[in-house]
Amino acid sequence: MKRILIIDDDPRNIFALVATLKAKAYQTDSCDSATEAINLLKKDNAFDAILIDMMMPEMDGYEAIPLIKQIPSHNGTPIIAVTAQAMTGDKEKCLAAGADGYLSKPVNVDQLFRLLETL
Repeated sequence: MKRILIIDDDPRNIFALVATLKAKAYQTDSCDSATEAINLLKKDNAFDAILIDMMMPEMDGYEAIPLIKQIPSHNGTPIIAVTAQAMTGDKEKCLAAGADGYLSKPVNVDQLFRLLETL
């Protein structure tokens, strides 16, 4: 069973992603801030992938992804950027920040599972 960390400041997004992932037998954990997630990731190395909202207060995904990649136990953990920003160039900006994949909101469930299976 794969374990996924969801990082999002909106509880509705976390709820929807947890329900979707659990329906496909994924185990999930969630954090409502990048700072909380980084602290968790420094102590827990058992995640198979990370879904991170790119637009959060205090520390956004663009700032958090490089910090997560610096954690030795997670420098190879796939990170999928999840963002409402679907403008031209946003996908490239997320990938340039270090994301391994990109999903725009509202999340296409089929696309989510395809991406998780390829990582």
